[in-house]
Amino acid sequence: MAIDAPRLRGRGWSVFVDELKVPARIGIHAHEHEAPQPIVIDARLGYRCEPSEQGEWIDYDGYCARLAAFLSHKPHTRLLETLVADIAVLSFREWPALESLTLSVYKPKIRPGTKRVGVSLDWTRGDYLRWTGAVGQF
Repeated sequence: MAIDAPRLRGRGWSVFVDELKVPARIGIHAHEHEAPQPIVIDARLGYRCEPSEQGEWIDYDGYCARLAAFLSHKPHTRLLETLVADIAVLSFREWPALESLTLSVYKPKIRPGTKRVGVSLDWTRGDYLRWTGAVGQF
């Protein structure tokens, strides 16, 4: 007897970036205001559609370069949470093919006895539109 199981739908295509190390002006402590410090970025960028050479796609090298350039010119940010939200807004604004983003950012070796401590954000394009007040404009 054959079982008619419903087709399960996965999350589709995504681009991932693991451990992108870049300098950033970040932190609330006085010594963190003196110079940029390294942060590490992990990102999973989910497509809105199937990627194609003729259509929309996410250039992972371009994404990494854009994040590095953005952070090199960004003024000091006190909270890692604020920085992560700023990176998410940049990502959705500049990559129309992006539907979902999971972003984790941490400062390496910031706390003795831990492998890493940081902040994570999981957004859809709808979350981005609500955050920026752009709901209904697209």
